Amino acid sequence: MTAGFQLGVIGSLTLSVASSVSIVICNKALISTLGFPFATTLTSWHLMVTFCTLHVAQRMRFFEPKAIDGQTVILFGLLNGTSIGLLNLSLGFNSIGFYQMTKLAIIPFTVMLETIFLKKRFSESIKFSLLILLLGVGIASVTDLKLNLLGSVLSGLAIATTCVGQILTNTIQKRLKVSSTQLLYQSAPYQAAILFATGPFVDQLLTSRSVFAHKYTAPVVGFIVLSCLIAVSVNFSTFLVIGTTSPVTYQVLGHLKTCLVLSFGYTLLHDPFTMRNILGILVAIFGMALYSYFSVRESKKKSAGDPLPVSQMPEKEVEPLLATKDVNGDTKKANGVTHDC
Repeated sequence: MTAGFQLGVIGSLTLSVASSVSIVICNKALISTLGFPFATTLTSWHLMVTFCTLHVAQRMRFFEPKAIDGQTVILFGLLNGTSIGLLNLSLGFNSIGFYQMTKLAIIPFTVMLETIFLKKRFSESIKFSLLILLLGVGIASVTDLKLNLLGSVLSGLAIATTCVGQILTNTIQKRLKVSSTQLLYQSAPYQAAILFATGPFVDQLLTSRSVFAHKYTAPVVGFIVLSCLIAVSVNFSTFLVIGTTSPVTYQVLGHLKTCLVLSFGYTLLHDPFTMRNILGILVAIFGMALYSYFSVRESKKKSAGDPLPVSQMPEKEVEPLLATKDVNGDTKKANGVTHDC
């Protein structure tokens, strides 16, 4: 692994964490303080602003667009947009505890899909570190686990679409040799379109309020604009992280963001917390540290030609599986959207 590549990975991870924590602060003010709970519609605006920003950047020659098979891009964009809507619906029809379990299930389900379809091999050390991570996040964030049939179905669909979308984000970039910027530029309009069309209905179903009837004061508009600008960085860093690392690493990073959000709520916003929350965060951080250590160690073995199984084996050429992240990541039911958009 070259020094330049390592710096690129570190930079993408740092950008992802910084932008995600920033959008948490912004959206918490927008949704909780200013009373704008229309998270799915807000996400569609995020994606539209992201596309417009990338279009301007492309016209200014900051990057060169690359043609991608139209069917692949359309289906990819619609899948990503659908996964966001399903995650929001899952939150609306489930308890907070079951919703958090849905988020936790994404990692093992992603590992299973990559093992079956991409023939990746995950070492026992990597699996152990992921288990510690999931245990810690579960202790810190999972509360009640009330089940219902509709909520369970929505959660299952949300897990499936999110995992497949993130795996495709990584696979398409490597298979078609496109950058994260090029893929995001091509797919953002389709992601925005499906959320723009369905967002107002999803939000009204969840909040019993209409986004069109909301009173848009100057502070509300200001925070919406700020949220959309930060979302450009969030969306870009999401594609960058998955493209330079793996979907599993991105999910691990997502749980780091969850711990940071919980810590932010405890220390700055004075949210109620218990020793169980603190213990869970410490266990999760330990699991993330183990995952990072084992990933780096096995990457070095891979570079040296070690035949031992590692978690980041080269991908075989695969056909697209039918031609991809917490607007704010907060655990409160009024605020919880689980896609970095």
